[in-house]
Amino acid sequence: MTDPVAGASPFFRRLATAPGMATLGSLIAVVVLWELTARIFAIPSYLLPTPSSVIQSFSSIGYDRWFVHVWATLRVAMIGYALSIVIAIPLAILMLRSPFLSRTLYPLLVVVQSTPVVAVAPIIIVSLGAGDAPRVVITCLITFFPLVVSTATGLAATPPELIELSRSLRAPAWREITQIRLPFAVPYIFSALKISITLAVIGAVVAEFCASEAGVGYFIQFSTSMFRLPQAWAGLIVLAAMSLVLFQLVLFAQKSLFPWSLPKKD
Repeated sequence: MTDPVAGASPFFRRLATAPGMATLGSLIAVVVLWELTARIFAIPSYLLPTPSSVIQSFSSIGYDRWFVHVWATLRVAMIGYALSIVIAIPLAILMLRSPFLSRTLYPLLVVVQSTPVVAVAPIIIVSLGAGDAPRVVITCLITFFPLVVSTATGLAATPPELIELSRSLRAPAWREITQIRLPFAVPYIFSALKISITLAVIGAVVAEFCASEAGVGYFIQFSTSMFRLPQAWAGLIVLAAMSLVLFQLVLFAQKSLFPWSLPKKD
């Protein structure tokens, strides 16, 4: 297949091959096509607002209201995310050390993960009442499973010869875990952390759909109920930006603290 930029000038080739330029160009093309389609076919804003009206809705809401909603979602997402890490990694270690515990808990974890959170959320909210507690639990339920499975997989992927060497030297079990198994599990753990941080935002939004008085999910639900689609789309963009920023923060932490765990580039 012919390279579309092969015959272009050196400056254009460098610009076209720069990191992220292809994604940015595709995004701009989609936005322009969206704007033209909505205007040419005169689609009502309550069905499909134009990107320009979505951008205008950002300033019409006010930064103080945006801060309240973003902070409400971010607070619940991060607390639930941290709680899932605190529970998942020690539980994965216990499951590795105890085959009986692994056989007992793993099916239960699969059942919990297979149950639609949207169906369970109202029950949790009724049981735990108002406040952040039920929303944190819902977020934790969504982010918990990938962390447990990936951590347990990484711990079990340690080369067996290293484990045999450790045991032949009569190293205690805690040193085997902390100095051999956990370092080998770091790439697996961070893969799950990057997945779970985006799931944490989803969990917080699902909880806000069920019961909340603040948050970006609540803001989107309120806007759609009032047929204010530009505001709803603005909230959706805020959620996407929030997920991307949190994902990049986890990736930055991995690059800064464990650079050796990243895939080697050719």
